[in-house]
Amino acid sequence: MLGVTEILSWGAIFYPPVLTVPLIAADHGWSKAFTMGGFSVGLFVGGLVSRHVGGAIDRYGGHVVMPCGSLIGALGLAGLVVAQSAVAYFAVWMALGVAMAASLYDPAFATLGRIFGAGARAPITTLTLAGGFASTVGWPATQFLIDKVGWRGTYLVYAALLAVVAAPLHAFALPRQRAQIPAAAAAKPEQKAPAAVHSPYGLVFALVATAFAAYAFVPSALSAHLLAIFKRFGLEPDTVVAIGMLFGPAQVLARICELTFARNLNPLWTARFSLGLLVAAFALIVLAPFSALIAAAFAVMYGMANGLMTIARGTVPLSLFGAGGYGLLVGRIGGPFLVVQAVAPVVLAYVVERWSDEAGLMLVAAFAVVALACFAAIRPAQKI
Repeated sequence: MLGVTEILSWGAIFYPPVLTVPLIAADHGWSKAFTMGGFSVGLFVGGLVSRHVGGAIDRYGGHVVMPCGSLIGALGLAGLVVAQSAVAYFAVWMALGVAMAASLYDPAFATLGRIFGAGARAPITTLTLAGGFASTVGWPATQFLIDKVGWRGTYLVYAALLAVVAAPLHAFALPRQRAQIPAAAAAKPEQKAPAAVHSPYGLVFALVATAFAAYAFVPSALSAHLLAIFKRFGLEPDTVVAIGMLFGPAQVLARICELTFARNLNPLWTARFSLGLLVAAFALIVLAPFSALIAAAFAVMYGMANGLMTIARGTVPLSLFGAGGYGLLVGRIGGPFLVVQAVAPVVLAYVVERWSDEAGLMLVAAFAVVALACFAAIRPAQKI
C-alpha cells in the first residue's frame, strides 16, 4: 500500500515542477528561477518540520499523520492552481513542504519502523523498490496530462488522487499496531535485552546526519543540472535524454540486488559501497575522455548509488540506534537532508556560472567524499 501511495505522492508533488514550472512562469510573467524558488522554499520548510512529523508518527502512528500529509498536499496542489500573487504562490509551496515532510520516504520509513521495529529493514527495502518507479511513472503521466488538460488541470487531477486515493489508504489500510521494542529487564541488572550501543544524541548521530546531509547535495544538484552539463559537453539532445533514462532502471536494479544478495549485510557497508561507487563515477567522468559511453556509465553508477543510499536512509539509523523513537530519529536526520536538498541546485548553478561545469562537478564530488568519510568513521553498533 505504501508503495502505491509513495508513487502517488512523489509523482504528484516532487517530480512535476521540472515540467510545470516553465508553464507557471510563463502564465504569471515570472522568471523560471523565481518560480522554481517556490519548490526550494517548500523543501526548506519540509526540513524544518521533519523532526516534528517523525515525533508525531512515533506518538500517533502513520495512519494518523500520513493522511494529513496527503490532504495538505491535495489542498496545496489546488492552491497552486488559484494562486495569483507571488506571496500566495510561495505560501502554497510552504504548505506543500509540510505535505512532503509528512508523505514522502521519511514518514513512510518512520511508519514502517513503528510497525515492524527492528525488523523494518526488509519492508523499507521493498518500499524503495516500489517507490523507484515514481519518476518512471510520474514524468510521462505529468507530460500526458499537461498535453491534455494543461498544468492547472494536471495539478487538479493530482490533488484529487491524493485526496481520494492516498489519504484513505493511509488512514484505513495502514496497520495500527506498534512493534514491541525490547527494554532492559528490571529483575536482574545482568539480564538486559539487546540494545544498540550508539546514542542518538552523540558523535555517531552527528556523523550520520552530516553524511546524509552531504549526500543530499548530490542528487538534488545533479537532477537539476546534469543533463544540461552533458549537453554543454557536446552530446546531442536525444543522446542526453536516452542517458537520463538509464538512471531510474539503475536505481531499481541496485535495490533488487540489495534485497536479494545483501539483506544480511550491515547497512553501513551498503552506504559505504554506494558512496564508493559514486566517487568512482566522478573519477571516471573527470579522468576519462568524455563521450556518450562515459556519460552513460556515469548515469548507471550514479543511479545505482542513489538507489542504495535511499535504502540506507531508512536502515542505517535503525541499525545504529535501534527502533526506539525511530520516527523522531528519521525526522531529525531528514531535516538537514531536506534543507541541503533545497539549496543545492542554486549553489551548483552559481558555481557553474561563475567558474565552469568541471568545477561544479568537482564540488558535487566533494560532497560525496565528505559523506563517504563520515560513514567510514562510524563503527557498526554492537549488541550488548
